[in-house]
Amino acid sequence: MNKLVSKITDSELEVMRVLWKAGNELPIAEIRRVLEEMSNWDTSTIKTLLRRLCEKGVVSVNKREVFYYSPLVSETEYNEYVTQSLIDRLYYGSAKKLVASLLGSKKLRDSDIEELRTLFKVGNEDE
Repeated sequence: MNKLVSKITDSELEVMRVLWKAGNELPIAEIRRVLEEMSNWDTSTIKTLLRRLCEKGVVSVNKREVFYYSPLVSETEYNEYVTQSLIDRLYYGSAKKLVASLLGSKKLRDSDIEELRTLFKVGNEDE
């Protein structure tokens, strides 16, 4: 995975979410329309964020009659990378310590815990 993925800022992530949700390449006007509804960013801010994402190698741009943008990294790939990075940084690579932390902090509802139990059982059967 591209190391620059870890350098995506929160603002850039909002742009990525627009691209991921679309599921196909978008013209800049459509990206602008969606982001202007969600935020108070002006056109120059949006263009700057798109340029930075292109420079980081996580978005591609194609010039036709206008510029079209598409993600080069899927949302799943991004989430997996960021999750693993979090586990590595905070829990020394131990997903078990992350889960223990969530359980200990009472951040999970009983239904969440039951769902995790089911996932763990399925994981054990496949191994």
